[in-house]
Amino acid sequence: MFNRCKSIYVPLIALLVFSVGLMISQNSYAATGKPQLHHVPSSNCGSCHNKIFKQWSGSMHANSTALKDPIHGSFYKMLMGSPTQEDLKTKQGKFPLCLQCHAPNAARDKKTKLDAMPAYSEGINCVACHTMKKAKGPIANSQLGAKAYEYSDSALQGPNGSFSGNKPVQAPGGSGSVVNPFPHEARSDLFRSSDLCLGCHETRNNGNGVPVCATGPEMVKSGNTVTCQSCHMPVVNGVVDHSMAGGHHPAMVRRGVIFAVQAQNNPNGAQATVNIKNTLGHNLPTGAPFRNMFIKVTALDAQGLPVWSNYKKSPFKEDKKSVMMLLLVGKDGKPTSPAKASGIGKDTRLKPGESRDIVYDIPVKGAVKIRAELYYDLLLPPFKKKFAKTIPAALRKSSLISIAEATL
Repeated sequence: MFNRCKSIYVPLIALLVFSVGLMISQNSYAATGKPQLHHVPSSNCGSCHNKIFKQWSGSMHANSTALKDPIHGSFYKMLMGSPTQEDLKTKQGKFPLCLQCHAPNAARDKKTKLDAMPAYSEGINCVACHTMKKAKGPIANSQLGAKAYEYSDSALQGPNGSFSGNKPVQAPGGSGSVVNPFPHEARSDLFRSSDLCLGCHETRNNGNGVPVCATGPEMVKSGNTVTCQSCHMPVVNGVVDHSMAGGHHPAMVRRGVIFAVQAQNNPNGAQATVNIKNTLGHNLPTGAPFRNMFIKVTALDAQGLPVWSNYKKSPFKEDKKSVMMLLLVGKDGKPTSPAKASGIGKDTRLKPGESRDIVYDIPVKGAVKIRAELYYDLLLPPFKKKFAKTIPAALRKSSLISIAEATL
């Protein structure tokens, strides 16, 4: 009897929590009669979709704003100011473009005070995506982020229309039958295509027209037909994973690369060939222009002690061929920040499907093993130094992605 009652009351309580939250979010707009669905916080959705909510809560989407992401926050505060201040403008007097992707609900309201309500501070939350109806024409030609889509203010959007009000249904990523108080419209053409993601991850030009982020064009050039969701939102136990792992997850980077080394002795010592292959449909690394990878090669003697390495302190200065990065330059041709870049100096990142051999002549004898290590960084060295006080050490530390060894 208790279990039967529980099965009835738990969904009703969840519905009440969701509805009360909705009424609160709409209260200040009651006079207009227009529901503000994009003001609903994700905690309301989590009362039914608890598994999905937990996955999303640990994602970079949930931590995308300048309030929560130390890297984005450091750049934002340097260029714009405090994310808790209203009416921030660029030097040209425009609304901050970065909020279109990092805080789309706030961008839709033209607000910059991101702590004004949970739906703003949550960044890319549930309703930021699940109110998207369609892209405004081809993504490559549309505006960035929130501006790239048409939205619904009356019905939730998703890959199918089965989860709507009127009757109890099994909530995806939930733990029982619940009632959804909103109509749910099917948008399989959007939610099952890369257009859902490319509004933000297509091309991002800075004020000088330089493409500092261009994952979309990288995918087009590769001829890739696999959707973003296929890798970043796989189906696990029948539910689409909303962890959305990407460039901030070393394990995800590790999945996208094949790393090996071959070595042989020669009269001058030894020669090693490091092979690295990008198995992804976009560049590696991609996304934020300050992400990079580099290779460390070490020759070891019979005691396992290093007798040679390809660099001592910095691969960026001592062994540039081991570094995979996008170099942005100013008008003077010197390296500069993404916001100030006027051109691309050099792009040594791995292209989709590219297999690259890097050969090392090792002028020492007595080595018995060659070890190659692949490292991945979220930041280039100058930014690590510049933001040492605002970005935690864990985010400034190089991540070891892969190790390969060869015996001589």
